[in-house]
Amino acid sequence: LIISDADEVLFAFMAAFEAFLIANEHYFDWSSFALDGNVRRKADSEPVERPQVLAMLGQFFADHTETIAPVPEAASSLERLSDRAQIVVLSNIPADQATARSAALRRHGMAYPLIANSGPKGPAVSALAARAGTPVFFIDDGPNHHRSVARHANHVRRIHMIADERLARLINQAPDSDHRADDWPTLRALIESELSEHGF
Repeated sequence: LIISDADEVLFAFMAAFEAFLIANEHYFDWSSFALDGNVRRKADSEPVERPQVLAMLGQFFADHTETIAPVPEAASSLERLSDRAQIVVLSNIPADQATARSAALRRHGMAYPLIANSGPKGPAVSALAARAGTPVFFIDDGPNHHRSVARHANHVRRIHMIADERLARLINQAPDSDHRADDWPTLRALIESELSEHGF
């Protein structure tokens, strides 16, 4: 079973969000791997407070969930991997945008089951892994989600991926992940190797 995040794994979230910010008189500072403190107003370069950032994120997903570009080679890599493993997309997309995210997945050749999660992903991964047996792979850009999965389902192989090169440079491999791979050819080869080790 392959459990994949969507934003910054299957979809180029940061590039789309940056364009949204610029169109709305803001910009992203690229100072650290975090939204808090890095979303700033063009007018005075002051950081936007967290409640407003969350509101802007909500508006971004409402307006653009279906139009975020796919990450290069994500669809072709998953298609190849789907011959050897089941694939589920586990995304912290707002619940009211789950239908739009499913439509975007279909449009870009990634019509896999979508689970709209809220909060740390460990419990959901644990439940999915219990039904699937092994091996199970978890792919996500967020260190907090790797930490959660390590706590709830430590046997799951955790792969840290951040597709946007600018964002990837701002953070080392998540401490609770097993591997780091920031492009799909590398990621696919890694999973294929481990599947072969397990006889799949």
